[in-house]
Amino acid sequence: MTFVDEMKNAVTPRAALLVIGVLGLQLLFIASYVGALHKPKPTDVAFGVVAPQQVSQQLITQLDGLPGGPLDPRTVSSEAEAREQIMNRDIDGALIVSPQGRTDTLLVASGGGTVLSSALERILTQVEAGQQRTVRTVDVAPASADDFDGLSSFYLVVGWCVGGYLCASILAISAGTKPANRQRALIRTAVMAVYAVAGGIGGAVIIGPILGALPGSVWGLAGLGALVVFSVGMITLGLEALTGIVGIGLAVLIIVIAGNPSAGGAFPLPMLPDFWRAIGPALPPGAGTWVARSIAYFRGNAVTGPLLVLSAWAVAGTALTLLLSMRREAGRDDESAGTAPPAGGSTAV
Repeated sequence: MTFVDEMKNAVTPRAALLVIGVLGLQLLFIASYVGALHKPKPTDVAFGVVAPQQVSQQLITQLDGLPGGPLDPRTVSSEAEAREQIMNRDIDGALIVSPQGRTDTLLVASGGGTVLSSALERILTQVEAGQQRTVRTVDVAPASADDFDGLSSFYLVVGWCVGGYLCASILAISAGTKPANRQRALIRTAVMAVYAVAGGIGGAVIIGPILGALPGSVWGLAGLGALVVFSVGMITLGLEALTGIVGIGLAVLIIVIAGNPSAGGAFPLPMLPDFWRAIGPALPPGAGTWVARSIAYFRGNAVTGPLLVLSAWAVAGTALTLLLSMRREAGRDDESAGTAPPAGGSTAV
């Protein structure tokens, strides 16, 4: 056998295409992670200003005109309102200007990301110094001492996402990459649901009672975990039903390559470039990370939108999986009906 024949046997055309696809994913991985994370800087951070009326507009104009546009300032009526907006995740920080003294108060929430709260403290310290004023920082939603840089919620969600697409991939590949019939698709969906519940509870127990890395409701986190795992698993099953083994690569593209760097984990969303900031909330890692932080540090506020995003992925994946299996089964039934011999006739040999 010649070398060319050996080459054809060792690397089939299908395998060659898959290898090229893997190379593309590898390059996209590098481009996405480095593009999103190589130069983080705050941009248009939602920021409140509580100040006497005679200086409020001037201060907002000054903050809005800072080089690079780090802040998106807006007037807030009182310190109590500013605290409430931070806890509702409407703003990421606020400056409370003292009408008598020369020391103002900066409100931050390191539970939403210590990198962002540190950046706000640095920016406002410089601004205040230029006005011969000082600033003291008050953390209204502090990150746990055991949650370094507020990363625990992100890594928890990444673990759930990895479990979701790996479980789905195993379920599909173990008996062919496309569901042969509706019954098999239903079984896979049921298994995925059971796995999601187990993964959600397990992750919440590990990060809470066992490691103490993340505060908040264990059952709230467990429910979130089940939804994250199920949504990622079902969209993976749906893509595999649609495209075969290529579906695994598409799931990696959506969840790992696009989703993880845009999730606001290592750096909160206001510190990411525009593209990643735009797509992050619409993908499972970003939606899951936002909800996990809200449960842990923000009294469970502002979770409706991200939960709807996760639910939409779950519904889309389930519908795609089941509809494609029914269509495939109907096609087989039509094929069988077309080739069946007429009543009373003989079958050709």
